[in-house]
Amino acid sequence: MTGTPEERLAELGLSLPDVAKPVAAYVPAVRTGSFVFTSGQVPVRGGELIHKGKVGGEVTPEQAYECAQQCALNALAAVRAEVGDLSAVTRVVKVLGFVASTPDFTGQPQVINGASELLGKVFGDLGQHARSAVGLTVLPLDAPVEVEMIVEVG
Repeated sequence: MTGTPEERLAELGLSLPDVAKPVAAYVPAVRTGSFVFTSGQVPVRGGELIHKGKVGGEVTPEQAYECAQQCALNALAAVRAEVGDLSAVTRVVKVLGFVASTPDFTGQPQVINGASELLGKVFGDLGQHARSAVGLTVLPLDAPVEVEMIVEVG
């Protein structure tokens, strides 16, 4: 892989947003030792959720995949704010994805692929990670998806 993670994002037609403002009493990311833990990120773009509602209801799986990608971009923005440059990331360790979905929807793993596949494109083998994709009834602000991650930095 050539170029920096941000150059690879640009090649995909994407860029990191400003760090999303917390909606409660927490910070977007915390660094301890060589790890950065992000808070859960919802699919906010330009200050607003890009979709609202339940996957399998008001939100299609394709829209939810886009939401997971936006959540990952927001989490990467929080990481960059902590370490200064995404080139400092030596490994994406873990991704935890939450999908607010209807009771009959079982495609949570495919939704969270929106985040996982983006991380693979940006970091290559270093973006391969452990992951959980969890379905639940509701998320803050009626967001359909929330993603948090743990990365190792050097």
